[in-house]
Amino acid sequence: MCGIFGVVFGKNASVSADYAADVMVKLYRFSQTRGSEAAGLTVVNGETIDVLKQAGSVDRFLASEPFHRLMERAQALFDNNKSGAAPIGLAMTGHTRLVTNGFQSNEDNNQPVIANGTVGIHNGIIVNDADLWSKFGPSKRKSDVDTEVLVNILRKHFDDKGDLTWATQQAYKEIKGAASIAFVFDKLDDLLLATNTGSLHYIADEQRTFFAFASERFILASLCDRLDLERKFGPLKIRQIPAFGAMLLSFRDLSQQEFACVPQGSEAEVRVTTHERPQPAKIVLHTRSPRDLKRCTKCLLPETYPFVKFDEQMVCSYCRRWKTIKPKGRRALEEFVEPYRSKDGSPDVIVAFSGGRDSSYGLHYVKTELKMNPVAFTYDWGMVTDLARRNQARICGKLGVEHILRSADIQAKRRYIRKNVEAWLKKPELGMVTLFTAGDKEFYSHARQLRKETGIKLVIFSTGNMIEDTPYKTGLCGIDEDDHGMTLTGLSFRNEIALLAYYGWNYLKNPRYLNESFWDTLYAFWCTFVVKDDFLYLFHYLPWVEEEIVGTIRREYDWEVATDTKSTWRIGDGSAAFYNYIYATICGWSEDEVMISNRIREGHITRAEGVKLAEEFNKPRFPSIREYAQLVGFNCEEALTIINGHPKMY
Repeated sequence: MCGIFGVVFGKNASVSADYAADVMVKLYRFSQTRGSEAAGLTVVNGETIDVLKQAGSVDRFLASEPFHRLMERAQALFDNNKSGAAPIGLAMTGHTRLVTNGFQSNEDNNQPVIANGTVGIHNGIIVNDADLWSKFGPSKRKSDVDTEVLVNILRKHFDDKGDLTWATQQAYKEIKGAASIAFVFDKLDDLLLATNTGSLHYIADEQRTFFAFASERFILASLCDRLDLERKFGPLKIRQIPAFGAMLLSFRDLSQQEFACVPQGSEAEVRVTTHERPQPAKIVLHTRSPRDLKRCTKCLLPETYPFVKFDEQMVCSYCRRWKTIKPKGRRALEEFVEPYRSKDGSPDVIVAFSGGRDSSYGLHYVKTELKMNPVAFTYDWGMVTDLARRNQARICGKLGVEHILRSADIQAKRRYIRKNVEAWLKKPELGMVTLFTAGDKEFYSHARQLRKETGIKLVIFSTGNMIEDTPYKTGLCGIDEDDHGMTLTGLSFRNEIALLAYYGWNYLKNPRYLNESFWDTLYAFWCTFVVKDDFLYLFHYLPWVEEEIVGTIRREYDWEVATDTKSTWRIGDGSAAFYNYIYATICGWSEDEVMISNRIREGHITRAEGVKLAEEFNKPRFPSIREYAQLVGFNCEEALTIINGHPKMY
């Protein structure tokens, strides 16, 4: 089970702020055996109730910059409180998590849990949380963790009657399962401890200047021994809050009031006296949010985007140098394809077909508008989703188009991805994320080969759409090229060499990349950047009008959309949800925001509309991420924990 623990210092405690912080750090160290999948901290400092939580080990949490910043703030306020008029000294509670329900990769599932002016940590499992939620919970649940319903229930009962004893007893009467808790409240200068299993132990000095609690007696014994607490505070005896017992500890004078959270038989009823604040404390969740980033006032690109620069009006360099997309037009397209038209109705064009929105519309357009006789071609490298395959079947079936599939050694390709993901997780480097999708670049080679096999000279790709260009892929590799056109097909020779050098340097820095995927990745580079193509790119001729394109394939073919995102881009690519999670978590922006920014520049949507789209599209696609991890074969939660714990660019 999880570890819950904490320490309270009265304002008259004769200890330094550094010593107070050391006590809390030691409690984390001694409690990490009870859970190492996430950690959290609550600080009650007389000014605010500060909350921090993070997926990953205790070591990673204690080493993080946010933890150090918050502890420095706590120490400074403790010093001020001791010499000022504040009624309290310093109180801190902590949590080390062993996951029982709710993935730790979703920050809302980690503790402390905040709800309705209450901050709670909990050890145990509430087995009837779903029933309780339907009965007592708000309309919207923020997490999957059972603690959230307990915090909501107890606070609801407290708000109803203003009686914390009654509220605690009602909450414990309604839950089924095990619950040892430590709650603080915005309105009270008190700490509520309660347990129905006896998994709470505490120590306190006679002068009422020091109090500490933990889930196990051993943790407190270790704390006393390591820091020689009795030399500081005098005799300390480890006591237990018994099963079905509770305690209210005042932050003001460290007085203790004991009562039963589950009354037994004819036990005398005790009503505790709470200590109300003059004004409710503000609860501050110290998370670094991409919303805090400075962003372009015309598009959505933030300050963390590669090579972005802002002028005095906060307009980004990408907006300033943007050139309006000018497709060559339908007439030029028809003139180009005319020599390739067959006279007898035989196949006259190969259309690359992933099943995504652009290629689906492309196949529709070639068949119904250009009146050509296409053969659809798909290269399945192991990350073509079932959704994409169903959309391929829908469109080819209705249009009566032959569909040629070239399949890689799927198991080998997925193994290559796994090894590169695992290498990346050992030493995360943002520019190397593109290695996860290197295996699909072989589609260029297969398109060339299919042209030879069929004798069909014309190959049409529906990629090459400037709205969906992704210059960040080279930008994260340290390559800035102001006017290279499409990232993959228009990179200059100089920057192709620079890109190769970047990859080579990172292979040397992280030898785990030197695995069996090496030759596959090298071949992908060759197919993409060395062998030049003469394919026709449909959207170099046609304008990208997203509503028309998506509307057409939805209406004409019942084109299927994803269930875990409202975006229609990349939903046929099984890797997109994972790599976008990396970018959004570490950089503060996603691929969708890049595409949305291009749409804003082209006047397709307003910036306000783009902001709303980005908020919706940027939601993590956890079902798709976990499916990707399962297919590839790596530990999803371990990967997400590393990503979440990685230093952020904001």
